[in-house]
Amino acid sequence: MDTPAFLTDAPRCVFFTGKGGVGKTSVACASAIALARGGARVLLVSTDPASNIGHVFDTTIGASVTAIPAVTGLSALEIDPHQVAAAYRERIIGPVRGLLPAAEIDTITEQLSGSCTTEIASFNEFTALLDPAATHLAEFDHIVFDTAPTGHTIRLLQLPGAWTEYLQGSGDASCLGPLSGLDAQRETYAAAVRTLTDPKLTRLVLVARAQDAALREVARTYDELADIGVTAGHLIINAVLSQSDTDALAVAITRRENAAIASMPRSLAELPCDRIPLKSVEMVGVTALSALFDSSTTLSEVSDAGDAHIEPAPLSALIDELALDGHGLIMCMGKGGVGKTTIAAAIATALATRGHEVHLSTTDPAAHLADTLGEGPATMRLSRIDPVEATEQYRQRILRSRGADLDAQGRAALAEDLRSPCTEEVAVFQAFSRLVHESRRRFVVVDTAPTGHTLLLLDATGAYHREISRNLGADGGFTTPLMRLQDPAHTKILIVTAPESTPIVESVELCADLERAAITPWAWVLNNSLAAAHPTNALLRARAATEVAHIEAVASRYSSRYAIVAMASTEPTGADRLALLSGEVAVSPAD
Repeated sequence: MDTPAFLTDAPRCVFFTGKGGVGKTSVACASAIALARGGARVLLVSTDPASNIGHVFDTTIGASVTAIPAVTGLSALEIDPHQVAAAYRERIIGPVRGLLPAAEIDTITEQLSGSCTTEIASFNEFTALLDPAATHLAEFDHIVFDTAPTGHTIRLLQLPGAWTEYLQGSGDASCLGPLSGLDAQRETYAAAVRTLTDPKLTRLVLVARAQDAALREVARTYDELADIGVTAGHLIINAVLSQSDTDALAVAITRRENAAIASMPRSLAELPCDRIPLKSVEMVGVTALSALFDSSTTLSEVSDAGDAHIEPAPLSALIDELALDGHGLIMCMGKGGVGKTTIAAAIATALATRGHEVHLSTTDPAAHLADTLGEGPATMRLSRIDPVEATEQYRQRILRSRGADLDAQGRAALAEDLRSPCTEEVAVFQAFSRLVHESRRRFVVVDTAPTGHTLLLLDATGAYHREISRNLGADGGFTTPLMRLQDPAHTKILIVTAPESTPIVESVELCADLERAAITPWAWVLNNSLAAAHPTNALLRARAATEVAHIEAVASRYSSRYAIVAMASTEPTGADRLALLSGEVAVSPAD
């Protein structure tokens, strides 16, 4: 295995971050293997609520440090939000169980069941790993972090400073149930800030594909993290197509990748950079991961790839069914980087072009809807739930309502309470609830954040429903956002995925999570399919061949209603190209 530059003299903490779907997990796992095989003791940690490192190593990992049998010196840990939240609740409730009435315990349990508790519990686990004085981690030379997609990670890395600032002010740490005892974490948070901002202790590795959107997103990440002092950065451009020939798709991909690299933001261009070539196999298992940093894939490895045959399943057929409802909520969910934004924009554009009133929005903190859509039809409105903007609007609304009858001291206390980072979760949920409500009158198409972040939003939706039900009773004659999400006549959930192993596994797990909330997915969309694009390039044909089994599994096991969208030779941006992608207009040879 070749040792890439970003692992030379690696500090104790190495963070891998970037847009969803760019290969962060593959690169982080391969890096952990490389460091362990170099003689170091390595702990690989996933902070992604939708972690899949267990799938990559074919080992059950979970919330405790687990040795990876196939690699000497390597252990792994997944910060499971629900598991750590349960442990967090027990630490608070356990000492008073048996001392308080059962009804009081139930009330406390419900208060500690919201997304705020989940975030704090996960955050505490994360910051404990960054504390150099943590004796239970002393055996490890390196801690390699495989982080969630960008928006979630930026918030995670910003939180140590945010909470430290909040606790250093006059913030009342008991303003919400989950925050009780938070002040005891003050030194842990401060230690986390020191570790993150010390280049001798922390290295930030930005992972991107040679695509404009992915490079812009890691540039934004780098700039935002630089603002809080995390500056030691390296850039990896992953899965670069190194074999080009006369195949039209291969030529187009190579041209597009070269153009994206040439025009990457200046802040990235100045960073040390490694390029990793596209491989002919999926990055699952130690053998595949051990070859990730090899400099090339030989033609002999891919020359025997057979033709991949799949039946066509255009997105336009699903849009035909959606249009029959005349209104409703359409949510595109899935792993980061699978093309949720593109599919949501294509569906919204098609419905609007057919004359329907459409509101296209996103809950993704790292959204790029406007770049994908361009100038849309006149009957379509575009918006974005911006966490910062939503939080400020929420604060002002609460100050106007609850603060109206308070004196100056009371208003100051309320304003301080609203500075809690937990306020953002509440504000984003309320903005999302307004979208759900609006879908009674028109189509509302929602491009959601990557899976883990979306599950936290659904947690907030469930917590609100339980609170309303408790206060008004089961027959209270109310309709909560969760009830609309559970109504198949009102809400259509589209699971967007790539026809690859890890995204499929994550999509299946997402469906299970949704079913537990009594929400049934409506259809699947297999996006960016090489098999549907019919390439002649040997490497791309080899990749296409790996898709067939995944597509057949979706059709036979997971959903009878699905669409397959071929990988496009041009970026699917703008109304015309989105119409081509969805099958609303036929593809001509020139396309």
